[in-house]
Amino acid sequence: MTGRSDSYHAAMASPSRRSVLDVLLASADPLDAAAVSERVGLHLTTTRFHLDQLVDAGLARRRSSVEGRRGRPRMLYAPAGAPRDRDAREQLIRVLSGALGDQADEESLRAGRRWATAFDPPRPDDPVPGLVEVLDRLGFDPEPDAAVDPVIRLPSCPFREAARDHPDVVCAVHRGLIDRLMEGTTRDARLLPFVEPQLCLITVGPAAAG
Repeated sequence: MTGRSDSYHAAMASPSRRSVLDVLLASADPLDAAAVSERVGLHLTTTRFHLDQLVDAGLARRRSSVEGRRGRPRMLYAPAGAPRDRDAREQLIRVLSGALGDQADEESLRAGRRWATAFDPPRPDDPVPGLVEVLDRLGFDPEPDAAVDPVIRLPSCPFREAARDHPDVVCAVHRGLIDRLMEGTTRDARLLPFVEPQLCLITVGPAAAG
């Protein structure tokens, strides 16, 4: 059988690891290691080991919680989805991006703004949590910074390959989405694509006067 990594086969060979994955698949929300440990009946350290193996195999994804509490952030886990489904979606996005590549950047921005209407708008006085929630739903695994003018790290863009090939389309759509979500709030947000090969950033600051 081809197309599967050794880490995938190792992950699925363990009955306990399959049970951990089943718990993630059955949950409507991401879970921390303690919640998974309780549901699967394994020691917390053992559960964390299995979760790490699932992440390494591409069967689960991990992100920091958005809580404002002090101390080390809580890690949350969710299923990563079927590899074939992700591959098919990525191919479709690349085809559509290529077809739209000769259109103006402004048209892509408008498309992103229209997309934003599918989501609840963030709170005008505190829009960052709402923006993070939308980005999380879309699969970006956002990681907010706790600075005064926060930076939101996007380590898991679900459209990364298409964005590399057609940044004038894909990144512009994302800019339009973010701009529309932040309209009418006290903050402005700016997307910085590919500050590192696997990382984009959103910088957030006070909204411009007027």
